[in-house]
Amino acid sequence: GMLQALGAHLLDDRGHEIGPGGGALAQLAKIDTSDLDSRLRECHVDVACDVDNPLTGSRGASAVFGPQKGATQEMVAQLDTNLSHFAKLVERDLGKTIAEVAGAGAAGGMGGALLGFLDASLRPGVEIVIDAINLKILIQDADLVITGEGRIDGQSVFGKTPVGIAKIALQHGVPVIAIAGSLGNDAEEVLECGISVLFSIVQGPCTLENALAEAAQNVRKTSRQIAAVMKLSGLKNDQCLHS
Repeated sequence: GMLQALGAHLLDDRGHEIGPGGGALAQLAKIDTSDLDSRLRECHVDVACDVDNPLTGSRGASAVFGPQKGATQEMVAQLDTNLSHFAKLVERDLGKTIAEVAGAGAAGGMGGALLGFLDASLRPGVEIVIDAINLKILIQDADLVITGEGRIDGQSVFGKTPVGIAKIALQHGVPVIAIAGSLGNDAEEVLECGISVLFSIVQGPCTLENALAEAAQNVRKTSRQIAAVMKLSGLKNDQCLHS
């Protein structure tokens, strides 16, 4: 959809535009970029990727993110086949290899599309932010880093912000506390990446609506408990870096 909006033509074997969505990629026979917006030639595109998943395969866009969006195993297999077909035509028609590039599977494969069609640079989004705020320098003098995201689970190790920050903190021996709206399957995997301890702010079983409505209050409650632990351990609040 993005590529077609920018002027690229994704054509079937009769020379007609294919439909939108990953399902239609099975009909793709030719890629034509002659009408791609000319202004793009004057741009350099840096893509902020929050994951390092490749486009295809067991860690690809379809296998990892498809089930989150409601895809069945049969749908995942078909979508992965379609993306593999897309990647082969990108290599044939544009001379770009995208299937196995880290980050190509971000946003359902948009990372790969931007790489193949716009010659974009794929970078972890957290790296772009870290450079912008000089976080590497700030962390050097910190006694503790507190970070977090909406949900921490096994996918967080693939380039999500808390893990990116924790890896820097680990280099300087700074402990990291991560706060999340919820902890999902395999959340403990982030403990191998520099995060010292995890906290979920949700107080107990509740609906999504209640979790959102009570988020601010739950963050305060959890933060108070963290502050109490810090006091017990001798850490001073004014020496902590909140990220």
